[in-house]
Amino acid sequence: MVIVDEKCMQPIVPPPPYAASSIPAPPPPFPHLPRHVARLTELPQHLLLKIVHMTLPQTPGRDEGRIERQRKTLYWFSVNLRLVNRAFYIACMHVLRSTYLPAYDTLIHPPYTSDPFPLSPSSPSYSFSTSPTSSAAPSPIDTIQRETQVLDMFIALKVREDVMMDDSELHLEREESFKDLFDLMQPRARMEDLVRYYGLRENVVCVGPPPSVAKGKLPAGPAPVSFGLLSVSFTPRRVGLVLTSTQRKRTIVEVARTREEKLEVAAKKLVRQLAVWLRDTTRYG
Repeated sequence: MVIVDEKCMQPIVPPPPYAASSIPAPPPPFPHLPRHVARLTELPQHLLLKIVHMTLPQTPGRDEGRIERQRKTLYWFSVNLRLVNRAFYIACMHVLRSTYLPAYDTLIHPPYTSDPFPLSPSSPSYSFSTSPTSSAAPSPIDTIQRETQVLDMFIALKVREDVMMDDSELHLEREESFKDLFDLMQPRARMEDLVRYYGLRENVVCVGPPPSVAKGKLPAGPAPVSFGLLSVSFTPRRVGLVLTSTQRKRTIVEVARTREEKLEVAAKKLVRQLAVWLRDTTRYG
């Protein structure tokens, strides 16, 4: 048994109050480096594009070749990676469009022409985006080149078909899907881009609001039509311009064409007739 004599115990004294140390804290090991930790999507666009491109396999796998592995990766770009955010979308679409543009070009029906993926400042679509009538800077996502949408639909279909054909020899490619794209949608979108090109040159089409609205003064001649309100009706024998207003859609211009006629020729006809329609509308109200 242990007997505790409370009289012999030392009184409990609280510790002294905490005082800040006068010794300065040591400097960080790398003072020249920023404290903010950069994220992957904050990298410059060319570096992110390089990273995305390097994910494409360069060697064969155990049960599949290099091409088959790359096709699966391109499919992953299309259905997963590009949907992460804006930065990944731009990088993935650059790789996808560059990869599938040659296959897209081989399916264009002569004498049709194509310009779905403009790259240089000399391209008509580039000059449209930076034209004085447009107040917004060109966007790598919301391009005004309407044939680009057809190219993107072709890519969405092509990446799926390629992977399914690699997975099973019994898979049959759906030729009618590509037929609809290149029999109707491609020439119609290309015609709309050409109408924008020639219409801007003749000052009967504008990108964005008309000059009278943008500058707050009346134009010298008939106000051009905003390209966003125009679409093309396309058949092998006739093409027309459809104006979409808040009330309805109506065909304002229509011209005849032959099957062998180039789209550029028909587009120039439409632009000339659009100029006549604008003068008549201004004159007679």
